[in-house]
Amino acid sequence: MSTFQLIMFVASAYFAFRIYQHIQSLNNHDIGSNQADDGVILQISEGEDLVDQADEEFAKGDLKKALELLEMANSSNRYDPYILFKLGFVLDKLDRSDEALRYLNDAIEVDSSSVPPLNVIASIYRKRGDFESAREYLIRSIELDNANKFTFYNYGNLLVDMELYDEAKSAYARALEIDPSFSEASSELEKLTRSSVEKIDEDS
Repeated sequence: MSTFQLIMFVASAYFAFRIYQHIQSLNNHDIGSNQADDGVILQISEGEDLVDQADEEFAKGDLKKALELLEMANSSNRYDPYILFKLGFVLDKLDRSDEALRYLNDAIEVDSSSVPPLNVIASIYRKRGDFESAREYLIRSIELDNANKFTFYNYGNLLVDMELYDEAKSAYARALEIDPSFSEASSELEKLTRSSVEKIDEDS
């Protein structure tokens, strides 16, 4: 499973929660109470429709169309961290990382408890070779959710890039504590363990 797939998997849980929150707000809301509230609900509904369409275009590989739809959704729901995150994610896939970072940081500013934007920012910095910044964001992500196996897996990959192999082993081991069936983490941990044994054999 690639880093891209891992991030998308993590993000899907976040999106599901956002949809749940919205449904709950509708259930608890007296829709007929006044016209202003009706307008807000209609606006949110339209925004979600646009995001759904963006998801479809993204799945088809039309990133530019997905971006256009997300920008339309954002224009009517300007402070929705769900939409801001997706804008950042798509912009990153379009190699527009500076713009992506702006939206992702906006998403964090609106919802400081959200893990997916932190993980994508870390991924951007890792691709740039700015490992220290990537590490900072992954640590923030872990502090928010220390039971997310994907974050620990990505953290392990970053630590390997930084040649901090013992710490990387610990990160992969933590991912496996959370999910013993996590084959990607198991494979990477085995590689590091094998490399350590081979190095000891060479030195002896």
